[in-house]
Amino acid sequence: MTVTTTPASVGESRGLPSLGPEGTALLRLLDDTFESWGVSAGARPMTMPPLLPAADLARLDYYDNFPHQAVVAAPLDLSARETNEFCTDSGCFPCTALRPAALGLPSASCYAVYIDHQGRQVADDMLVTVVGWCFRQEEYYEGLRRQLGFRMREVVAIGTREHAESHLASFTARIQAFAEALDLPLRKEAACDPFFDKGSSKAVLQRLTPVKHEFLYEDLAIASVNTHRNFFGDRCEITLESSGSPAFTSCAAFGLERWLSALTRRHGSWEAATEAVLRANAAGPAI
Repeated sequence: MTVTTTPASVGESRGLPSLGPEGTALLRLLDDTFESWGVSAGARPMTMPPLLPAADLARLDYYDNFPHQAVVAAPLDLSARETNEFCTDSGCFPCTALRPAALGLPSASCYAVYIDHQGRQVADDMLVTVVGWCFRQEEYYEGLRRQLGFRMREVVAIGTREHAESHLASFTARIQAFAEALDLPLRKEAACDPFFDKGSSKAVLQRLTPVKHEFLYEDLAIASVNTHRNFFGDRCEITLESSGSPAFTSCAAFGLERWLSALTRRHGSWEAATEAVLRANAAGPAI
């Protein structure tokens, strides 16, 4: 199917495409839709910072498990400003012109939620929803399918094991019903994210029971449901008010730009894709 979209933006080859008015409107419509699912389930909308302390991410084994995706940020070292090392003729600053990189750009929105709740006691059935800019270093970039910087809406469960599992079951059903209403054929597949230390008992259990399922349109994962068991509860010392034990966590995640790519590819234009989402939303209780 021929897709009617705007011409490629200047930053597209670098994984930093822009969106015109039609794409922006559809992205907002989709984000409002996914956020409303969380709010209707009792989730508290929150806004998280775009950067996180690298030390906090390291404590969550992020740089051990996802070094291939990691992007960090550092301020300029102004003491090097008058030297050749500060020259930007190549289009980038050398390491000698930078101060230590103490900030990380997360690859998923939920990390900020766990870090924000560190050291807290929570109810057995907490839900939080956030949307954030996420960043992933990739071997190559491709339009809205694979980007350096993109937006991810997540609905995060923190509480008992039963609450975390129920959250995933509910959102799995909701994603599948929404896709059917959109006439968007999705394939659910088990995937593997190495959240856990490779030598730990949790990692062994992960190999036996997948902790991540993705929903793919053609070969593109546009949503996922993920369980982390009590890994983040333990590492961030998030405990349950009812028992004092580490909280279990799970999340449903939606890559917004990837949804745009899938919908326009399926329906052929921004207008047709937007109309499909409006019709699906109008189905109301069926979803």
